[in-house]
Amino acid sequence: MEKAGERASFGFRSVPPEEKTRLVGEVFTSVAQRYDLMNDLMSLGSHRLMKRMLVEMSGARPGHCLLDLAGGTGDIARLLAPVVGGAGRVVLADLNPSMLALGRDKTLDAGLAQVRCCCLKAEALPFAEGEFDGAAIGFGLRNFTDKRRALAELKRVLKPGGVLLVLDFSKPSSPWLSAAFRGFQSAWPTLGKLVVGDSESYRYLIESISVHPDQQALKVLLSDAAFAAVEHHDLLGGIAAIHRAVA
Repeated sequence: MEKAGERASFGFRSVPPEEKTRLVGEVFTSVAQRYDLMNDLMSLGSHRLMKRMLVEMSGARPGHCLLDLAGGTGDIARLLAPVVGGAGRVVLADLNPSMLALGRDKTLDAGLAQVRCCCLKAEALPFAEGEFDGAAIGFGLRNFTDKRRALAELKRVLKPGGVLLVLDFSKPSSPWLSAAFRGFQSAWPTLGKLVVGDSESYRYLIESISVHPDQQALKVLLSDAAFAAVEHHDLLGGIAAIHRAVA
């Protein structure tokens, strides 16, 4: 339940938690139809390699039950499904119905019957304690209204020893690379206007990256949520990172 005076960051703005949830929902409803195309353009296709690396680090096995949280159009869920096989299960979960509908359709088109879709809030997962062998969040943690509560929920629904992997933008180690990346980002709103007809959603994306916890701060958040063996692996010089933690 939201407490009086609580605030959440929506990019550079501080807003009430429920307003952030609404605003983030509007962003993803706006960009959903061209979301995958924009990801390919903004990352020059590298996001697909990063997601494959995440799956390689997951330790997923045939028969596992896995959660792809904030899974959107289902890139990670579709990579995990062949790993767990017919005896396993992947839950593709997202707060936004427009994104989840696209993920469901792509999964059905791929013939992956072991993937189930669920519309939910990350801060209140409707799953039993210890239900999952592993969980992944790909470029979604930045958008959570309450990161601490969501991580606590993930800890609850993972089995002891279950692995959580968080892939997201992070902070480059080199000042030169950081400046170059900011310059590259400056083109995103214009690209969003051309491809999606929406520049403001991509301004929010840039702001959300700026205020997202860096590598060390996210390790602290994971440790505070009672995860163990927390580590991170920089990608592209720290432009993105994969954090791995054990429940």
